[in-house]
Amino acid sequence: MLRFITSRALPLVLALATLAAGAQDGTDRTGAGRPINLRPAPGVLLPGTTPPPAQRSATPPASAASEPVTSPPRTPPVPEHQANLASDVFGANLFTGAFARQGATQFNPDYLVALGDRILVRLWGAFEFEQVLTVDPRGNIFIPHAGPVPVLGARNQDLQRLVEAAVAKTFRNNVYSYASLAAAQPVRVFVGGFVNRPGLYSGTSMDSLLNYLDQAGGIDPERGSFLNVQVKRGQQVRYTANLYEFLLNGTMPLIQLSDGDVIFVAPKGNTVKVTGLAENAKRFEFADNGRTVADVAGLARPRAMATHVRVVRNTGSVKNTEYYALADAARVLLQNGDDVEFTADRKPGTIAVRVEGEHLSPQEYVLPYGTRLGDLLQNIRYSERSEQESLQLFRLSVKERQKALLNTSLRSLEAAALTARSGTSDEAILRREEAELILQWVTRARSIDSSGQVVISQSEQRGSLLLEHGDVLRVPTRDGLVLVSGEVLFPNAVAWDHGMTLDDYIKRAGGYTQNADAARIVVARRDGSFTEARGEKGFFSLQDDGPPVRAGDEILVLPKIDVKSRQIWKDITQIIYQIAISSRVVLGL
Repeated sequence: MLRFITSRALPLVLALATLAAGAQDGTDRTGAGRPINLRPAPGVLLPGTTPPPAQRSATPPASAASEPVTSPPRTPPVPEHQANLASDVFGANLFTGAFARQGATQFNPDYLVALGDRILVRLWGAFEFEQVLTVDPRGNIFIPHAGPVPVLGARNQDLQRLVEAAVAKTFRNNVYSYASLAAAQPVRVFVGGFVNRPGLYSGTSMDSLLNYLDQAGGIDPERGSFLNVQVKRGQQVRYTANLYEFLLNGTMPLIQLSDGDVIFVAPKGNTVKVTGLAENAKRFEFADNGRTVADVAGLARPRAMATHVRVVRNTGSVKNTEYYALADAARVLLQNGDDVEFTADRKPGTIAVRVEGEHLSPQEYVLPYGTRLGDLLQNIRYSERSEQESLQLFRLSVKERQKALLNTSLRSLEAAALTARSGTSDEAILRREEAELILQWVTRARSIDSSGQVVISQSEQRGSLLLEHGDVLRVPTRDGLVLVSGEVLFPNAVAWDHGMTLDDYIKRAGGYTQNADAARIVVARRDGSFTEARGEKGFFSLQDDGPPVRAGDEILVLPKIDVKSRQIWKDITQIIYQIAISSRVVLGL
């Protein structure tokens, strides 16, 4: 029945849908004394938006109803406190499920044949035979005419020699043999100690130690040890693994497991937390208390810029802090629970400053820390085209401060747009659409990059200004051009003429657009200063007493702002003005 709704009734339908949505979500859509709700009503499409993707039905299609659906086994989630700690413990990222995946079995030459292993035996020549034989409980495989051949405990590389020797006893000539391992023995291994999911896990005798630990959910980072992982058979400890050797050096010995073996993760030892300028800023474990800062540095790998180390003693009732040079701290003993922070305690010796633009001097200068602008200006040789009175200085720290000030203004504008109040439901809808437009404009404004220019031409004490690392000093060229941008029809560069007025330059750029605020124009000087022109079309008065337009100036025509709230209008106008001054960009709404 929607096709019978005329265009005049459409706003009423939208309003009713908005009120219905408010009844469903508990929001008062009348708008009286309440903040704007930017969430549109279900089924109502706002201007400038795209329809949401269709929701997937919970019922599968008919073609898939007959097919069985198999889902992968779910791994129980790790508790939140352990997940947060795992990101801080060195080695906890090992166990993500990658080692638990089954791969192709490849036998190493030192693999010892065990009970249950399957061996492929082939005979050809005068007698032909091919079969996969299983190592029986006595440790033998039975070959026809050759009898039982003992292979239990034999190395993989010796298997071929044993079979050849057994066959040669029966067949003297014209019978050849080949033997190789076909499959490892399936085993079940107990994983216990401080792991996330202790239990009995299946695999093969060739699977690595990490495979079974990964199946058990990995080592508990809060309680388990990465340095003391034991492989037990009965009461005997067959091997003790140090997982740091694998993480730092890539060393992982191949341990042949048997059915019923136990992988036991011992309790965690002493720990030291590393922060600061280190490649591995994690929590490390040590087996004893006799470790030094040099031992920690070998694991944490401090960066080249690190010069000092701060040691915070957390044991006992008093928290003490010690500070050493990195070279002197190599023998400082650490205790369980200490915090070690690698820092850079260096003073700048030299800085790099670049001189660009129209000049005859070198462009890159390496100067002592504390050099002033006057010292640099004495080394610059200007050309005939250099505009010395409009030197430009661009500084990274000023650029960051301009960006921070702009973000502060934009956050204030967002708060004003989202908390604007309305008196009727129709006004609430208008407020919502207006707020969405403002939020889109705020996103565009955040992407604008400030120039970081420092005004130095009008200062009598500019020679005493301290230079910073990364400063750029630019010498403008006398090109005799005036740039006109913003809300004009044809933004362009116009040749400067002493007899032309501000309005003449705007006419040369095609005149104003419909969105131009003709009563407010910014004239930005090359040296970073600016002046503002106010008045009616064709007649302007500048705030300073200098000439209206100079060669090299940029005329910025600001846009008009048409919003319902006077406070928001003031905020947007101020931000547009701020962007025009700091970035030489006119951003329309």
